[in-house]
Amino acid sequence: MLFNSLDYILFFIVFTFIYFLVTAKFRWILLLAASYFFYMCWKWEFVFLIIFSTLVDFYCGIKMSNAESFSKRKLFLFVSLITNIGVLFYFKYFDFFTASINQFSGSNFQPLNLILPMGISFYTFQTMAYSIDIYKRKINAETHLGKFALYVSFFPQLVAGPIERADKLLPQFQFNNNKFKFENFISGTTQVLFGLYKKVVVADLIAIYVESIYGTYELYTGFTLLFATYLFAIQIYCDFSGYTDIAIGSARILGYDLMENFRTPYFSKSITEFWRRWHISLSSWLRDYLYINLGGNRKGRILTYRNLMITMLLGGLWHGASWNFVIWGFLHGLYLGLERLFKFPSYIDSKSTIAKLVSGVICFNLVCLAWIFFRAETLSKSIGIISRIFEIEFFLNLNIKDTNIFMSIIFNIMIFLVLEKTIKNISKNKTTKSLKFSFIHAVLIILIVLFGVNEGSQFIYFQF
Repeated sequence: MLFNSLDYILFFIVFTFIYFLVTAKFRWILLLAASYFFYMCWKWEFVFLIIFSTLVDFYCGIKMSNAESFSKRKLFLFVSLITNIGVLFYFKYFDFFTASINQFSGSNFQPLNLILPMGISFYTFQTMAYSIDIYKRKINAETHLGKFALYVSFFPQLVAGPIERADKLLPQFQFNNNKFKFENFISGTTQVLFGLYKKVVVADLIAIYVESIYGTYELYTGFTLLFATYLFAIQIYCDFSGYTDIAIGSARILGYDLMENFRTPYFSKSITEFWRRWHISLSSWLRDYLYINLGGNRKGRILTYRNLMITMLLGGLWHGASWNFVIWGFLHGLYLGLERLFKFPSYIDSKSTIAKLVSGVICFNLVCLAWIFFRAETLSKSIGIISRIFEIEFFLNLNIKDTNIFMSIIFNIMIFLVLEKTIKNISKNKTTKSLKFSFIHAVLIILIVLFGVNEGSQFIYFQF
């Protein structure tokens, strides 16, 4: 059940109506059932994997919370982590490592060709964070199995995040003050519609163009490939942030607050700043549970660079079982290391507006260079595209292919930028401007109807 489908719209409307009719005491049951149903619409068998992960982490959490000795806490943390990492490795990485071993050693291990359970990278990271926080005595274990199950499977953010922390989301499942609020409905609906517009209009229109260029990259000059790469940067932002907007908006209508996951990342002046503004729930997770636990920047310069590189390599591998993602992570680790070496973020903050503009352009191009490895299906294709971008014929021409699609893309990118600014300005007002929001709703619906791509394509981050 995709967010950009009629099925989800109908499901959410019916569920919301029933949800606010049911007494608060029983809402967790309804919400949990809806979350499992939502996931089972994809592959019903894999709901048992979520249930298994839930039961293991719930049990380990209780045991760690009650354990008086450090060794017992450590034992149950190990059980929780090894279970989650083991399941993730089995479904997501076994075939990748098998193929890599075969390639480098000449062996002939057979792949399992397993289907990757949707959202497994997101909910395993969420439950691992829960276990680590209990182990470190930052939170107490949840004693209500149903509410913990909701924390793991809450349907708005189950498939592609945001990766929520237990201390923020679990308290919201007490259902004491969970009443229908008109202001939540208005702002939530606005965010859902804007997210839907970003996905089905901006991202999916761009996807048609980018696919046609990247699919036959040998036929195009470097300038055309570079332009397609810039468009992909916009596509993946609108695709993923569009999903996030729908998730946050859906949750807000129901009375729940999910964390912000994007903060205009392409306006960053450095890669360090970019990772504070892109996929915030993942970047903060990698910082808090991996980078800091490796030692962070506390053990000298060399180890700091090592920790940065390990964190970004694993962050790349988190996105997908392919060498392309490893290289993508390596590039970002290299960028971050070089910025720290030359103290670039603090240096540029003290400079003029022009210097900040130039650094922003450089940052965006470095991000786009890495996106090539993210978008291209193979390593050889990535290298081929980069090679053509830097060929001498770079400036020969720009092939815009289908003029109608191209003009629709440019028009909707401009509209998207205007709408994003307008919605932010309206949202800043403490008093709900229902008339202004209603106008925005009408505009978004018209744009979706006129320009929306109706194939119902999957969100990019669903594959992770």
